[in-house]
Amino acid sequence: MIVQGKVFKYGNDIDTDVIIPARYLNVTDPKDLASHCMEDIDKNFINEVKDGDIMVALKNFGCGSSREHAPIAIKAAGISCVIAKSYARIFYRNAFNIGLPILECEEAADKIQAGDEVNVDFKNGTIKNITKNETYQAEPFPEFIEQIINADGLVNYVKNKIQK
Repeated sequence: MIVQGKVFKYGNDIDTDVIIPARYLNVTDPKDLASHCMEDIDKNFINEVKDGDIMVALKNFGCGSSREHAPIAIKAAGISCVIAKSYARIFYRNAFNIGLPILECEEAADKIQAGDEVNVDFKNGTIKNITKNETYQAEPFPEFIEQIINADGLVNYVKNKIQK
């Protein structure tokens, strides 16, 4: 699978309260959550993001509480992939559980800037910065993670397995 989009870039230690503020935790509809995604750090995000766009951050993205609302809001906002130097482990797991592709790549996180156009090939882990004509290498997804993402999350993956 290959995705391409404009980059929204954030720094270190972006916690789940910044991704989706706690005042919206009673919201269950993904599109409603998406409408508040990143609003406390980037007021323009939800008005500018388009389906397929890519989020890039530095270290420890998704730290803080273990709420699943954060990756759900990001995915429902239209973000096709998150690239960071590192993730909080619970966010990392929650992202795959809901079918949000995330990659760790220090070089890409350092060099990609907001507004760059980026192409990501999940099969081989290649991240191409079209704006700067640079290529970075992340670890490709193991086959089972790729299957979970293609199924749109762990619940659907398990349902598919049971039905077979």
